[in-house]
Amino acid sequence: MNPAAKPSRPQLWIMRHGETEWSKSGQYTGLTDLPLTVEGEQQAVEARKILEGIDFDLVLTSPLRRARRTAELAGFPDAVHEPLAVEWNYGDYEGISSDLIRKDNPDYLIWFDGVPNGETLDSVAARADKIIARVLESGMDNVLIVAHGHFSRILTARWLELDAREGRHFVLGTAKVCTLGWDKRTPAILRWGL
Repeated sequence: MNPAAKPSRPQLWIMRHGETEWSKSGQYTGLTDLPLTVEGEQQAVEARKILEGIDFDLVLTSPLRRARRTAELAGFPDAVHEPLAVEWNYGDYEGISSDLIRKDNPDYLIWFDGVPNGETLDSVAARADKIIARVLESGMDNVLIVAHGHFSRILTARWLELDAREGRHFVLGTAKVCTLGWDKRTPAILRWGL
């Protein structure tokens, strides 16, 4: 095969939304549509510096306002709303911190125990897989997605062809940027948490 004819492999850039009151306090924030804090807005503006100079073929954002506002402040006011990129639906645990849950269940870990009356981890992973397939089939070089903490961690695990539970290893702060790409033909993390 002629090296010049090699198909390009896209890079998937991930940016978590900026701080909200619930991300600050450690409360599960799934579909509750909270605004960014003043600090969260500043984080998004600062993240813009990391993304400057990157030619994105496509910018996607969760339709929740904390992600949309982060995308806007980071320089992408026309980001395409991607409903599949919403955060995990935490069901009965919406607005509750894992520390509080562990008072009744000391061994609780969302990655294994899930959430009552909410979305299963497999369902979140299936949404992530659809986004990955879209990126891989797009023929684009650089795609940015502005999304949420748990969703981004699951998206990363699935990009790496790992079980979604392995997302527990990829801690991601608010308004942090990551790049997923390739080590030759192997899916890889190129940059994490800038």
